[in-house]
Amino acid sequence: MNRRTIFFSIAVIGFLVVTGTLSLLWLSGNDTATANGPSALQPAYRAGPFQLGIELDPETPHVGNNTLTLVLLDHQGQTVSGATIKAVAEMPAMGAMAAMQAPADMTEIEPGLYRGIFEPAMEGSWPLTLQISKEGVGSARVSFDLATGRKGLQPASGVTALAQEGEGTDEVGTTELPYRSGPYRLDVSIEPATPRVGENVLSVVLRNADGEPLENAEIKVVAEMPAMGAMPAMQAPAEMMQIEPGLYRGAFEPSMEGSWPLTLKIQAPGMPARQISFDLATGREGLQLASGAVRTDGGDMADEAPPGTVTLDNRRRQLIGVKTAEAQAMAMTRTIRAAGRIAYDETRLADVSLKFDAWIGELDADYVGVAVAKGEPLFTVYGPELLAAQQEYLELKRRGSASPTLLSAARKRLALWDMSDGEIATLEKRGEPFDYVAMHAPISGTVVVKNVVEGTAHKAGMTLLRIADLSQVWVEADIYEGELPLVTPGMPVTVTLPYLPGEQFEGRVDYIYPYLGGASRTGRVRLTVANPEGHLKPEMYAEVKLQADLGRRVVVPEEAVIIAGELRVVFEDLGEGRLVPRKVQTGQRAGGFIEIIKGIEAGDKIVTSGNFLIASESRLKAGMEQW
Repeated sequence: MNRRTIFFSIAVIGFLVVTGTLSLLWLSGNDTATANGPSALQPAYRAGPFQLGIELDPETPHVGNNTLTLVLLDHQGQTVSGATIKAVAEMPAMGAMAAMQAPADMTEIEPGLYRGIFEPAMEGSWPLTLQISKEGVGSARVSFDLATGRKGLQPASGVTALAQEGEGTDEVGTTELPYRSGPYRLDVSIEPATPRVGENVLSVVLRNADGEPLENAEIKVVAEMPAMGAMPAMQAPAEMMQIEPGLYRGAFEPSMEGSWPLTLKIQAPGMPARQISFDLATGREGLQLASGAVRTDGGDMADEAPPGTVTLDNRRRQLIGVKTAEAQAMAMTRTIRAAGRIAYDETRLADVSLKFDAWIGELDADYVGVAVAKGEPLFTVYGPELLAAQQEYLELKRRGSASPTLLSAARKRLALWDMSDGEIATLEKRGEPFDYVAMHAPISGTVVVKNVVEGTAHKAGMTLLRIADLSQVWVEADIYEGELPLVTPGMPVTVTLPYLPGEQFEGRVDYIYPYLGGASRTGRVRLTVANPEGHLKPEMYAEVKLQADLGRRVVVPEEAVIIAGELRVVFEDLGEGRLVPRKVQTGQRAGGFIEIIKGIEAGDKIVTSGNFLIASESRLKAGMEQW
């Protein structure tokens, strides 16, 4: 091996070593969160059932792309995977400028670590809101103050800094208790943690707003299984005893498996009474706050639950058959049905009468129902005045010296007495008057009235025939008073006949009569419908269907609305099993939906099935006077 070969080999080995080192550096990277797992970003806040760490890149947000990183742990410090996180930065509306949003699509990078990008469109304040939920763990809503050009995030609501949490070790120490109800601060726990049939021990820690233990308070506790069918409600009361200042205990004994909602009535000396409800079920761990209090640890309940709030676990929801749907904004169309009567189009009627006394000669339109065409002879007439007028015209015509004015007047008289230009021209060629002159149809149509026979005499002005053009007819429909405001001229309409199944005729609303029928309280509407085949005959009855476009409105299924006297109530699903009654104002109904004018917004989750059983329990909790 020569010197050149040795040098080349050493160079190759050196290149491979350098390349391997760079590859290892590239594979390891400098993303500490990814390399070391979620623990690299330490949780700094408590939010409901979660511990939360949050980080921005760059640390000072700017217009354009910004990366948001979250680490999510539960209260035991275990990573929370598969959580649903909705993150949005929103610049509030300012004057005429609408609010602007910059959402972040959060993706789980590794267990407990989530990342997304949001893009503020302009400089300014963009408060950041996070909605976090995980089945089996719970949910939380937190807010941070954020602004472009300002470093970091400042907690606004829904979170508590972990560094600020107390380190108390005893039950009645100085730590912040998880619930607040008016002037009371309290904690409620159960032993065993998963309630069972038989004896369970309930512990209540009670303090005032200053954190001082409350002594000699009166606490009444009862767990009650609601009535189901023929089975009456069952109660399991607990006799609460004061163990030490601010600590109370008692035992209750559910007699069977199932849901046993727990109610506490608390009154300390010199303080108002409060009632708090928890959802409790045998075989399910822990207690879930239902109403009467709020969480103090930044949980999802921002305010005390409204009176009448009901909390149902999944088992009870299934037993009751609870179903939910979202209130939605949709184009609403209402179908109006009415009975109609077919009538002549009065703008397409023509009466045939004489302008002079005459006798009828030959009658061509000799029966009702005969079809005639415009200009076609109907009958011939003899009249002394018409005969004299012809003679006068011919005499003036023969005189070469006759005044043009007189000649024109004589011709015009013949035309006004319904002689056509062709007949007058024939009269000029013939040179002598016609004894009988033909009367012609003024329009095409059908003879619907006939008051003439051959040889009869008639006075001037008498109606001899009526002709109707039935290629277009009117349909007069009676609309109920409550539906009449929805009908507008030009609205499309469909007409069907019960004895012509499968056939339908399209038309439009032509006129709305300006009065109501006093007895029926209905308004009459006139519809114009084409009738080229002649299927629609005057005096027939028809079924009329009008489509009223109500525009875009917020609607819910009709079965979601409970009618309680003059009130209309809808149950809104707040999540975590909580159902709260909402008083609503309703409007139009159409297609199985009912309009909500006030009380519910589009996107709200509402109960559509099982709400009558929920309403019964809600009334018991809130008091009948509440709704």
